[in-house]
Amino acid sequence: MTEPTFDRFDQTDAWNLGHMMREAAIERGFPIAIDIRRGDAPLFSVMLEGASEVNFDWARRKRNLVLLTGTSSWQHSINKTNGTDVIAMMGLDPRDYTPHGGCVPVRVSGAGIVATVTVSGLPQKQDHEFALEMLNAYRELQ
Repeated sequence: MTEPTFDRFDQTDAWNLGHMMREAAIERGFPIAIDIRRGDAPLFSVMLEGASEVNFDWARRKRNLVLLTGTSSWQHSINKTNGTDVIAMMGLDPRDYTPHGGCVPVRVSGAGIVATVTVSGLPQKQDHEFALEMLNAYRELQ
């Protein structure tokens, strides 16, 4: 499943996507935090039953890496498994950056990255897959 590109993505879209993600996560019993941001500005943020404040710190670290590189945190995780550790290569502090899946950049045609969608609380591949699944489902609604 590929990362979608949107024609537009504003605060209303972030709210609608976040609400859709929340409902799907509750139905599936996912103990996650969902965090949608424009840069560091929160657009939608929720901690579901079973998640904790720690999940928001993981979300922050994932988001920091995505905002710095423009690449999903899952891709960085794959790269690390294959021997390319961006954290070490760039001398980044692992307390502020992490290559764990779950943060996906939101791209708009002609504007680039306008937001990030981060999920934290499941194994990292599942965090990534859920974020991507929901982004693609929301893209289909537009």
